[in-house]
Amino acid sequence: MPTQHKHTGQSVGVNAPAGELLRALIPIAAHLVGAQIEAMSVRLSAAFLALSETSQDSREANLSFHAGQLLKKNAYAFYYLVAADIEKALRTDIDQLLSPQRVAQPEKKLMMEPDLSLVSYEEMDKKLALSRTSRSIELDNAEQYTALNMRIAHLMQKDALSIAQNPFRPELLLTTLHQAWCQFDPETGTHELVLSLLRPDILFDLEPILAELNQALVAKGVLPDLQESYRIRRQRQKKLEEHNELGAASATEEKLRQYFSQGGVQHTAQTDGAYHGLVGSGSAGSAVSGSSLQQLSDFQKSLQFRQLMSEAKDVLRLSQMREQAPEMFATGVEKQTLDLLSQVFDNVFRNQAIPAQVKELISVLQIPVLKAAMIDKEFFFNEHHPARRLIDLLSRYSPAVNAQQAQQDPLFQTMQRNVQRVSDEFDQEVALFEEVVNDLEAFIAKEEQASVQALQAPIQTALRKEKIKQASMTATQTVAVRVGTGEVVAFVETFLENRWTKVLTLAYSVKEEKPQAVEDAIRTMDDLIWSVKPKITLQDRQELLNRLPAILARLNKWLSLIKWEDADRVRFFAELAECHASIVRAPLELSPDKQLEIAVEAAQHAAERRLEIRAEAEKKAQQQAEQQAAADDDPAMQLVEGLERGVWLELQKPDGEPVKVRLAWVSPMRSLFIFTSSQKEQSFSIPVKQLQQAFRDQKARLLELDKVVDRALIEALGSLHPDDATPSAEPDAPITDTDARVSVTPD
Repeated sequence: MPTQHKHTGQSVGVNAPAGELLRALIPIAAHLVGAQIEAMSVRLSAAFLALSETSQDSREANLSFHAGQLLKKNAYAFYYLVAADIEKALRTDIDQLLSPQRVAQPEKKLMMEPDLSLVSYEEMDKKLALSRTSRSIELDNAEQYTALNMRIAHLMQKDALSIAQNPFRPELLLTTLHQAWCQFDPETGTHELVLSLLRPDILFDLEPILAELNQALVAKGVLPDLQESYRIRRQRQKKLEEHNELGAASATEEKLRQYFSQGGVQHTAQTDGAYHGLVGSGSAGSAVSGSSLQQLSDFQKSLQFRQLMSEAKDVLRLSQMREQAPEMFATGVEKQTLDLLSQVFDNVFRNQAIPAQVKELISVLQIPVLKAAMIDKEFFFNEHHPARRLIDLLSRYSPAVNAQQAQQDPLFQTMQRNVQRVSDEFDQEVALFEEVVNDLEAFIAKEEQASVQALQAPIQTALRKEKIKQASMTATQTVAVRVGTGEVVAFVETFLENRWTKVLTLAYSVKEEKPQAVEDAIRTMDDLIWSVKPKITLQDRQELLNRLPAILARLNKWLSLIKWEDADRVRFFAELAECHASIVRAPLELSPDKQLEIAVEAAQHAAERRLEIRAEAEKKAQQQAEQQAAADDDPAMQLVEGLERGVWLELQKPDGEPVKVRLAWVSPMRSLFIFTSSQKEQSFSIPVKQLQQAFRDQKARLLELDKVVDRALIEALGSLHPDDATPSAEPDAPITDTDARVSVTPD
């Protein structure tokens, strides 16, 4: 789904396969819904006829009777109409979801909170009726909808997807069904009447439909593990972080307002959250004068400035310039702006994750950014201000610069060119910052695309491994459903758990290329289970003898595919042949008492086995709960869970040398992390458990390179007061990161 880049505003589209995957769900849903339309029509017809018998209103009774008879006699026409309309509605909604225009629009309201303004009472009643039913269906299928929302959001490259944005939501199906009825029955009196009959007990069963849609996405590698508790926890954690960030932003804004108001300046906000410039009182509070800006420009060109630059130990800081030229801005808003911005730059320069070469570039921006901040106080209040974005961009991608060959590094050259342009050309047009940010972001996007292409081989390898892992999980669950009944004989149960799971794993792993493989493997398993159940009639035994050759042939075919060729295979088939022979040889004529005895014995055995299986499942669930509790208390696991593409880490190689690497890709099941270094040809693959252990062992550290201006501003406001004469220039000191290093081996 195309989205707006948070900085450039340019459209960034979801790749074509994502759209294809979403559209591929349409025929699946349409087919499964279509399979239930006939039964639903029977229930709806019966409900109309029942209403006609109980209604106290003669007109309503008459309408209900004729509607029930119409549907009963023309069920096929209704089936055709509903099936076509639902497929069309799904296609239209998915096309809208994938369209760029959908992104810029605010998220539509949930059906249960309909906009009832300026609509007729009839339309209002319809919305409310459909809303209540939709809500009931959503609650009944909450787990499946949660999983489907997450998977579609992952495809759309969104943080989250609400039920109102899900194309397979109940509201869309209900609305389409009601519209189909209005076309089917020209009698308008039934159009409102049918609303009361569109109840969950009459409508489609959405659970198997949603489960199949989820399984279809799993088969394509879309969040195959989904482990609901983990994903939901991440979403809740993210919402909590967003809430905390919002609170922090409000607190920062208030501190800024207080800080500048003490100099006679107030920063006002409109109700929509957009900020305007300065509202002054007196000379100190009015917009910054042209003479102040000219004074800055003159200082930048002066001999004194060049001398300070040459004498600077590493980079010339704004705070040092302030010390050398105290007369530059002694009072008023200019002084406040200079003092605060000096602290911000000092904080950025203390960040040891930023290479020296990039710090030098940022130092060149100090006076242009100071001028921009004096012209437009949005610099302090708006984290998306172009001047702030430029500093953030330089910092965030600074580790990608090849420190040993910086002057030959294309990324550094692009940074250098844009910084020089700001230094040479910036006067009072803040839009210049926007232009250089766009240029730098375009270059970075091109570099990242090339990096992704270069990583295709290790990514495909990781995806294959995870595909097999997910296939194994699904195979185990499929076998567990059969074994869980307790009715499978012991030696076949062991065979299914130890051997047939491997067969199903193979079948699920090739489902894309050979979709019939899974169906054949499951049918063969079910036929095997059926074949070892008692056959007490001659007809059942004859059927066993007729079907047995084909069942054995399919069993042997699959077992050869997984290369099970040892003596255990021979023993299994010998035991299976003996079991079949005993079934065929068993006495046919059994007394009712004997039949009851056999049935009770079989039921008792099945119940005992089910209890054993349940106890094992509860024990496993308890172990998983304990592991989850341990994970919740493990900072390393939580840190790795929160890692997103684009973050930078410092890892320790086997020889002890630290290396800065960027997280380039995370596998769908988050079992493998692929990193790249500033040497573009190098990549590192680290399994999740190794990465977690690395943070525990303090062999890696997360580099704090995002929103450096924002964090620097918060820190400065915590230590700087308007009455401070001159901010102190602190020496370089290590930044406080999550300290850790990990041993890595190049792929």
